[in-house]
Amino acid sequence: MRCTVLGAGSWGTALASNLAGKGYTVTAWDKDQGVLEDIAKHHRNERYLPGATLPPTLHSSGDVAKALEGADVVVMAVPSHAIRPVAIEAKRHVHAGVPIVCVAKGIELETLMTMSEVLEDVLPVPLHPYLAVLSGPSFAKEVAKGLPTAVTVAARWERVAKQVQDAFHSKYFRPYTSGDVVGCEIGGCVKNVVAIAAGISDGFGFGANALAALITRGLAEITRLAVRKGANPLTLSGLAGLGDLVLTCSSDLSRNRTVGRGLAQGKTAEQIQAELGQVAEGVRNAKSALELAKRLEVDMPITDMVHRVLYERVPPREAVTQLMMRETKPEM
Repeated sequence: MRCTVLGAGSWGTALASNLAGKGYTVTAWDKDQGVLEDIAKHHRNERYLPGATLPPTLHSSGDVAKALEGADVVVMAVPSHAIRPVAIEAKRHVHAGVPIVCVAKGIELETLMTMSEVLEDVLPVPLHPYLAVLSGPSFAKEVAKGLPTAVTVAARWERVAKQVQDAFHSKYFRPYTSGDVVGCEIGGCVKNVVAIAAGISDGFGFGANALAALITRGLAEITRLAVRKGANPLTLSGLAGLGDLVLTCSSDLSRNRTVGRGLAQGKTAEQIQAELGQVAEGVRNAKSALELAKRLEVDMPITDMVHRVLYERVPPREAVTQLMMRETKPEM
């Protein structure tokens, strides 16, 4: 099997390594020549996955047409804001019948489309049935180390979800299939925003009670938004919802949680992301998720709090007070 991964950041490289470790011929495409050379010459990606040794069957290319030639599976692993331009560049080189797996988590700010909706907007109609998303509690660093991980693969066609499941399944990487693309995408996107709130809470030393409350109430507003867009609420209790949310809100490996901790220390989002050297999707998606919630008339107070801290410069501690002092209401 030949697989192409578009985007050689930490997550794209970890997934490419997983696929190559199964004996597949894998090509990672990226625009960063330094990363491509590191993969080709040293079987490493020190910029995004320092210390990880990559399989020799993982190759690299800066030519999208060459990278996609003969691919049996295509993985879209660029950051969410790059999905549209990369899909436009790649669409002439992908053929019907080839699963296209989107692993980016986000809502496009200009259109308020999820990533699969962006791909449907860009790609020719014959490719639409072969779109899938992969989401769930999965840090790239742990996947690259071969630590046990479970995720969800969602597609509208069960056959496509099964193809992707079989392609990725290994002794340490276990995908489950789903038909709920919307639920998986909203869960994967908005959990990053809630993780920023969790980081703010931890940065102030608010303790385990506050973290548990944020995760629970965060899940409630994620579910409200997903259901309003047509998702099955049970999806949000699974790996792509609760699982991903718990992981991202509670681990030091979470970039979005790190952003929140930095905000509590008085840093700006720009400073924190410069220190990270990688994209924290929750920063951009706090804006797009809130805009989508307004359009659909969904109440999302945690997302609103994070947005005000990031974009309206409301001091984090003041934002927490405002969140806690909202009008009281029933839980359900």
